[in-house]
Amino acid sequence: MGRRLPIDDEHAPLYTVGQVAAMLELQQAFLRRLDEHQVVRPRRTPGGQRRYSRHEITRVRYVVELVEEGMTLAAIRRVLQLERKVRELEEQRERDRQRIRELETALAADPARRDPAGRPGGG
Repeated sequence: MGRRLPIDDEHAPLYTVGQVAAMLELQQAFLRRLDEHQVVRPRRTPGGQRRYSRHEITRVRYVVELVEEGMTLAAIRRVLQLERKVRELEEQRERDRQRIRELETALAADPARRDPAGRPGGG
């Protein structure tokens, strides 16, 4: 019973171009253009058909909002790249902060690493 089903995975490629177009009230040609311009890249079946995940559908909805604000697909692709880079940098910053906390804890627990005034870093 604990087995995870594809429907539970937001990244599972379950939906066809036609289904996504109907859900979002878009033209299928628009979805194909998003793929061609590398804005939203759905996975392909062995036969070459596009399949969208829930995650990609959410991304398409976001792209539609940006298009409605007047952005070009090239600009949107760049925005998405920069947003991804920001997320990566934020994740790296958090890993670095965690590592600093671990090192500070280790330093505080090791009296031999304190200078004579009791500050970390001596020795």
